[in-house]
Amino acid sequence: MRLLKVATCNLNQWAMDFDCNLKNIKESISKAKEAGAVIRLGPELEITGYGCEDHFLELDTIAHAWECLKEILLGDWTDGIFCSIGMPVIKGSARYNCQVLCLNKKIVMIRPKMWLANDGNYRELRWFTTWKQKDQLEDFQLPSDISEALSQKSVPFGYGFVRFLDTAVAVETCEELFTAMTPHAELQLNGVEVFMNASGSHHQLRKLDLRVQAFIGATNTIGGVYMYSNLQGCDGGRLYYDGCSCVVVNGNMVAQGSQFSLKDVEVVLAQVDLDAVASFRGSMSSFQEQASSSRPKVPSVTVPVSLCQPFNLKMSLSGPLKVKYHLPEEEIAFGPSCWLWDYLRRSGASGFLLPLSGGADSSSVAAIVGCMCQFVVKEIAKGDEQVKADAIRIGKYTDGQYPTDSKEFAKRVFYTVFMGSENRATNLQEGNQCSASYHRSMKSSEATRQRAKVLAEEIGSWHLDVCIDGIISALLSLFQTLTGKRPLYKVDGGSNIENLGLQNIQARIRMVLAFMLASLMPWVHNKAGFYLVLGSANVDEALRGYLTKYDCSSADINPIGGISKQDLRGFLRWAAVNLGYQSLAEIEAAPPTAELEPIRANYSQLDEVDMGMTYQELSVYGRLRKIFHCGPVSMFKNLCYKWGGRLTPSEVAEKVKHFFKYYSINRHKMTTLTPAYHAESYSPEDNRFDLRQFLYNTRWPYQFRKIDQLVSELNADGVTIKKGLGGDGMGVVAAGSSDPKAGL
Repeated sequence: MRLLKVATCNLNQWAMDFDCNLKNIKESISKAKEAGAVIRLGPELEITGYGCEDHFLELDTIAHAWECLKEILLGDWTDGIFCSIGMPVIKGSARYNCQVLCLNKKIVMIRPKMWLANDGNYRELRWFTTWKQKDQLEDFQLPSDISEALSQKSVPFGYGFVRFLDTAVAVETCEELFTAMTPHAELQLNGVEVFMNASGSHHQLRKLDLRVQAFIGATNTIGGVYMYSNLQGCDGGRLYYDGCSCVVVNGNMVAQGSQFSLKDVEVVLAQVDLDAVASFRGSMSSFQEQASSSRPKVPSVTVPVSLCQPFNLKMSLSGPLKVKYHLPEEEIAFGPSCWLWDYLRRSGASGFLLPLSGGADSSSVAAIVGCMCQFVVKEIAKGDEQVKADAIRIGKYTDGQYPTDSKEFAKRVFYTVFMGSENRATNLQEGNQCSASYHRSMKSSEATRQRAKVLAEEIGSWHLDVCIDGIISALLSLFQTLTGKRPLYKVDGGSNIENLGLQNIQARIRMVLAFMLASLMPWVHNKAGFYLVLGSANVDEALRGYLTKYDCSSADINPIGGISKQDLRGFLRWAAVNLGYQSLAEIEAAPPTAELEPIRANYSQLDEVDMGMTYQELSVYGRLRKIFHCGPVSMFKNLCYKWGGRLTPSEVAEKVKHFFKYYSINRHKMTTLTPAYHAESYSPEDNRFDLRQFLYNTRWPYQFRKIDQLVSELNADGVTIKKGLGGDGMGVVAAGSSDPKAGL
C-alpha cells in the first residue's frame, strides 16, 4: 500500500486584502500539517483574491503577491508539505493565472492556466493570457528580491507535472476541467495519479451537482485522486463562492467540505491508498495500451522525495461518502445569508435596514437576514472565535457579552420599516395626513401591514411603522402650485400618465426615506456607524423592468436580485417551517401586488395583471433570451412549439412582442440596478453579466415584421404539436425554457 494524506480547503478570501488572505493561507497550511497531510491545495488566486478584476493590471498587485509568497516560503509553513498556492505571475510581457508549487522553502514549479474562463460572470482574458506552450517547460527567472531571499534563481514554468519518488502530481485549474480537451486525460496516460484543481467557482442555484459530476467523471473511467479547492464567501462583489472543496478517488467522493459557511478557513482531509489507483488502471486493457503507445510526453519536474507511507493500521483510510446536496430552498436561505454576513462585517456597517412591505419579495429578504442571524449564533456556539469577534463588534456588545439568541442579535443589527400610504376615494387633499395610530390604508392594506409586523416580531428586527402620506401630499401640493393641476389615479378617472406618476412618487419617497433612516437611526439609538439598505426586487421583475427606477429597488445591495419569483415562493414555504417564521406561509399564499394604486371594491392592483404576463412566463422568456440566445423571431418559433397546443400563432406572437416591447423600454433600468447576489443563469444584470445596449428601438420593426410574416404563413388559428418524436415534440430549446437547471 502507498498511503497518502492530502488536504484541500475552502478559504474566505477578500480581493486585495493581502493581510486577510495571507493569514487564511497560513492557517490552512498549519491545519493541514497538524493533521499529517503531505499535500495542501488552495483555491485559485488565493493570495490576491479572485475578484481583483482590473487591479490585476496593476504591477503593485503582482508585487504584493510575490511578497506574500516570500513570507510563506521563508517561514516553516512549507516544510514537509507540498503546497499549491494560487497567484498572478508576469513572465516576459504576459500576465498569467498561476499555481505556484512549493516544498521545503523552495518553488518546485509554476503552472500557468491554459484555458481561461471568459463567459458569464468571468472575464479572465481581460487580465490574463493563456499558456500555449505544451511540449516543454521553460526557465522562469524569479524576481531579484525573491531569488535572493530563497537562494533560488529560476524555476520551471509551464505545463507539466511533478514526479516524486513514489507518485506523480499535477495541476488542473478550474476551467480546464470543463474544456473539450481536458489536461487530466493526457496526464493520466503519463502516469499522474494525483490531480489538484484550484478553483474560483461561484454559487448558482442547482449548479453543484454538475460540478461534482465533473470531478467524479475525471477519475471514474481512468482512475486517480482528484483534489478540488474553492473559495468560499463574498470577496467583494456580486458573487458568492460556494466552497465544497472535496477529494474524489476512482470516481468515489471520499471527503467533502461545506458549501455554505461563515468560517474563514475550512480544511478538508482525506487519506487514500494510491495502490487502489494503480490497481484500477491496471485492470483496463485499453488504458494500458494507450499509456504504452507513442504519445506526446508531458514534461515533468523530478523531486527526490517520497510522499507516501507504507501499510499502517493506525492510519485509517477515507471511504466513499454520499454527496451532500442542498435543496434549492436551502441554497436560497444559506447562500445569500452568508454573502450578507461577509458584506456586513467587511463594509464597516452596523447592520441592515429593509423596507418591509409584507409582500413575498421583501419578506424573503427579511427571512434571509433572519437566517443570517441564526447562522451567526450557531457558529458562535460551535466555538468560531472570528464569527464571535465580528458579531461583538457589529452588535456593539460589551462586558464580555456576545450573541446567544438570534432574535436578540437581529434587534441589534436589523431594522425593518413598513411605509404605509392612505388614499381614500376622495383622493389626497393638502394637509390630509394619517395619524401614527391609524393605518388602515386603501393602498398599503391592513393585511400587508400586519404581515410585516408579525414577521418582524418572529425574526426579532427593530420594526418601524411609518405613514408617508404627509410627504406625498406635500409634493402633490407643490406640483399643484407650480402647474395648477393635480394628478388622479386611473381608478379615479386619471390618465395612464397620471397613474404612473403617482405610483412613482410613492415608490421614490420610500427609497429616500429608507436611506435617511439607515443613516440616522444608529444616531437615534446612540450607536456609531450606519446601516446598509437592502433591496428586494427579484430577477423576473428586473427582466421585465417592473420596478420604479430609484425606488425601493434602489439600495446598497440586494440578496434576491438573482432569484426568480417561483423559487422565492418555494423558499417562503420552506422557511415558514425550517426557519420558524410561520407568517411566511400566509405571505406566500397572498397574490403579488405592488400596492401603489388605491384599492376599490371592484379593483385591486396585481403584479401579473400589471405586467401582462405571469411570473412563470417571465422565467420562460428570460431563459430563451439569455441562456438560449433567442431574439424575438427565434423566441416566437420556439414558443410556437412550446405553447402551440393551447395558443394560436397570433397569440404567441402577441406575447413575444409584448415581452420584448417592455423589456426594451425598461432596459435602461438595468444600468442602475442594485448590486445583487448572483444565483440565476438568465439574470439581466447589466454591469457584469448580461451586456447589452440600453437604448432600443422598442418597436422592433424588422423583427416584429418577420414574426407577422411567419404568422401569415402558418395561416391557422390552432397549431397542434405532433407527439412521438421524443419528449413533448417541442425540441431541446423550448423544453429547456422551463428547466430551472438550464444554462448551468
